[in-house]
Amino acid sequence: MQFGVFTVGDVTVDPTTGRLPSEHERIKAMVAIALKAEEVGLDVFATGEHHNPPFVPSSPTTILGHIAARTERLLLSTSTTLITTNDPVKIAEDYAMLQHLADGRVDLMMGRGNTGPVYPWFGQDIRNGIPLAIEHYDLLHRLWREDVVDWKGRFRTPLQSFTSTPRPLDGVPPFVWHGSIRSPEIAEQAAYYGDGFFANHIFWPKEHTQRMVALYRQRYAHYGHGTADQAIVGLGGQVFMRRNSQDAVREFRPYFDNAPVYGHGPSLEEFTRETPLTVGSPQQVIDRTLSFREYVGDYQRQLFLMDHAGLPLKTVLEQLDLLGEEVVPVLRKEFDSLRPAHVPEAPTHASLLAAAGGAKDSTVHAVDDVTGRAPEEAR
Repeated sequence: MQFGVFTVGDVTVDPTTGRLPSEHERIKAMVAIALKAEEVGLDVFATGEHHNPPFVPSSPTTILGHIAARTERLLLSTSTTLITTNDPVKIAEDYAMLQHLADGRVDLMMGRGNTGPVYPWFGQDIRNGIPLAIEHYDLLHRLWREDVVDWKGRFRTPLQSFTSTPRPLDGVPPFVWHGSIRSPEIAEQAAYYGDGFFANHIFWPKEHTQRMVALYRQRYAHYGHGTADQAIVGLGGQVFMRRNSQDAVREFRPYFDNAPVYGHGPSLEEFTRETPLTVGSPQQVIDRTLSFREYVGDYQRQLFLMDHAGLPLKTVLEQLDLLGEEVVPVLRKEFDSLRPAHVPEAPTHASLLAAAGGAKDSTVHAVDDVTGRAPEEAR
């Protein structure tokens, strides 16, 4: 099972000091968090994609490429790649390039995001959100698997004899998760392709997440990818820890109360009771996280949001120490002991490569305009 952290990259006032970090500070803090994640033994660092204040991660491949150059083991992912408003051709090329630079340590999560105005900013209509997600991903899926693509759809210009470059590393595309909080159509899409389904699992009660994951598992089996319990599931979540639970609640409360996403609404106590948000001791985080398996089954990836709502970098790094030293080792051991042998582990480039029968040189050489021959034919 993979454990990691994801960030939404918000630039938020620290409510305890009144200090607002600069965009530069926040971007550098995201890098520091990723490096710390590898240092403490986590598996994954993921970043969201936003194109509006107060968020800074507008270019996930840029920051992930930088982190790739400074890490050796960490798997780099997105917690949202906007499949609706990004051109699927650009996604295909950008993430294949990142995959090469990171030597395969890349996957990504498709999503529609939670910012409605982003659609007209990129020339789209929010009323087409689901059709855009379906059509754009169909094209992306083909671009990574077919060397030459002819394609025509509703939302972009047609393609004729098009080859996206570079081709995926070793001929194996990055693994894709489809992330959704509320849309059964996205669970269906993930199941259709045999991809992963990631339930953010932050804002909704467990019954909602349970229904979404159950739908995905049922449809995954329907499409013949394996049994329902072999479907690839990921969960998000948020935690805040101190060794004493009362200290955790006292310290986190002002951040929760003023958070740009869920502040000024239900109380911290209501939110922790009705959603998976966990504020307390490391043992409480362990117990709560293990309970997720009771209603979603065995799953492959757990990501935690640790740096939201203006928490200072020093505090976030302390949280990562607790997560890596006291929480994840126990969770890893417990989840692994409970998982049946027929339930797969989280996909990696190595496992996908093995399933494909080994690496192949996926380079596509252009045909010479004069001779009509490919370079290897001219030798």
